[in-house]
Amino acid sequence: MTSQVWPSAGRHLWPSGAASAAQSHDRGHLVYAADGVLTVHTERGTSVVPANRVAWTPAGFTHHHRAHGDTDMRIVFLPPSLARLVPDRPAVFLASALAREVLLALTRPPGDADAAPGRTRSARSRLLRVLVDELHEADEQALHLPEPRDDRLRAVSRLLYEDPAENSTLAELGTRIGASTRTLSRLFRTELGMTFYEWRTQLRVHHALVLLSDGHDTVRTAYACGWASPSSFIAAFTDVMGTTPGRYRSGHRTSAGAPGRPAAVES
Repeated sequence: MTSQVWPSAGRHLWPSGAASAAQSHDRGHLVYAADGVLTVHTERGTSVVPANRVAWTPAGFTHHHRAHGDTDMRIVFLPPSLARLVPDRPAVFLASALAREVLLALTRPPGDADAAPGRTRSARSRLLRVLVDELHEADEQALHLPEPRDDRLRAVSRLLYEDPAENSTLAELGTRIGASTRTLSRLFRTELGMTFYEWRTQLRVHHALVLLSDGHDTVRTAYACGWASPSSFIAAFTDVMGTTPGRYRSGHRTSAGAPGRPAAVES
């Protein structure tokens, strides 16, 4: 694990499986994975940060990060004047090409001639404003999985976290934990803002991103995450991510500098 940190930003090169200690900061921060995939865990839930996404954690939120695949993590702190322009809760955004370039510029080592830490304070402030403007215009991504607070929802989520391929219906899961289908359905909607099936799909896509970043092919990932067929997995993944698993995996390998090979199944 290699880290370079300065007051406004930082860069961490992590091997797969590395994780930070639980921590909180007095400034909100953005994280971006130039290579690899990150998960950001807070008391509100888990955010997955694959290529082309950026995660926001507001000031004061206890959190930790974990790397999936060898990961080049970039972190940028926002001053309060800019932090107020983004949500007051953890969120994931689509990173435009401009936002990615600004993130990379802000997190280059200070010795680099193009590094933002070597520029004037006003120049860095302008770059930060461009970055926040880009995020403000971007759509939030469905890659933040809210953490249940109700004990009954926690029991259901624990079963599915332990085995994302679990295909029991909500009624069957309710029988196992001692809660009715109607009660659980209501809790998913009122507490998490989505249906049980939407939440489970998000959980499975999270798990799929991790498996794909670790080199698993589309077929193996589909069945490991509980889809009945690779084609149904491709459809669900594309609906959430905006690209197919094969294209995502190929892009991930290309960005990491690894040679590509065709996916076993793709459409």
